[in-house]
Amino acid sequence: MIIDNKAQSRFELPLNGELAYADYQRLPDRLIISHVFTPPALRGGGVASQLMQAIVQQAQQERLRIQPICSYAAIWMKRHPEHEALLAAS
Repeated sequence: MIIDNKAQSRFELPLNGELAYADYQRLPDRLIISHVFTPPALRGGGVASQLMQAIVQQAQQERLRIQPICSYAAIWMKRHPEHEALLAAS
């Protein structure tokens, strides 16, 4: 389950005693994704992709655009053109 930890401005995914997260800055019209982190023990299992999918869902619910600063987030958005309409202009 993805947690929106607003106090630390990040989406979190706790798994197997580890914590994957995506740092964000929330603006009135967008979510700026500055960093996506997956602990080494969880890498390669699609955890970061799950975080990005949750970010997309959150942005859709709040009618926000996504501005990916993090290289992983930018690549993920590029690989998922079905979410292109959510990309914010830089």
